[in-house]
Amino acid sequence: MVEAIWHPSPNFGPRRGGAGVELVVLHHTAMASAEAALRRLCDPDSEVSAHYLVAEDGTICQLVDEEMRAWHAGAGSWGGAGDVNSRSIGIELANPGPLHSLPPFAARQMDALEGLLADILARHDLPPEAVIAHSDMAPGRKSDPGPAFDWRRLARAGLAIWPDGVAPDQPPDMARFRAAATRFGYPADVDDAALLAAFRLRFRPAARGPLEARDMALVADLARRWPARGAADAGSA
Repeated sequence: MVEAIWHPSPNFGPRRGGAGVELVVLHHTAMASAEAALRRLCDPDSEVSAHYLVAEDGTICQLVDEEMRAWHAGAGSWGGAGDVNSRSIGIELANPGPLHSLPPFAARQMDALEGLLADILARHDLPPEAVIAHSDMAPGRKSDPGPAFDWRRLARAGLAIWPDGVAPDQPPDMARFRAAATRFGYPADVDDAALLAAFRLRFRPAARGPLEARDMALVADLARRWPARGAADAGSA
């Protein structure tokens, strides 16, 4: 296993309904420092936690045993199933996010994250598409790890996925976009604007304005190649 400092948080419980680890959810802390985030994640009054916290210098702290349910995801769903906390491992990345103009994630932090993800995916026999953003499972409610996070880097390392968008251009059609996005795993019970914003936050962070043909091509590729578990019949591109 990757070396991590054990810094236990009291904020956890058993995974519910016999659920096992199916997902890894990435977050940013949106706090001034890793130390401040660690204090909050270990404060019983905060009622929040994560399995791991990765500091800017690459130090990894483990706060909750992977067998237990950390309190990191909150309301939302992925692949048609809720209670993401019971089905996932949560990783917090120390980054001030909107508190400091969405800075990039530090190189040593990303190096440490790659090692941690490789270890988690191998031990739990998870595919790279199991790694998702907090914003993916909670559109309109959460925006982390945010537009500065380098998803392409993780995909090149085989630790996440990235669409190639080679599907034939389709005219913008929100119903078809929604069907494909839901098949990939996005929640169905969010409005069109929130769904498009969450998709773009991860795959087209510089895009603005209404739905475009490029969005259609990318989401079609995601739905075709990586339909979420439990979402295979939710729709098609």
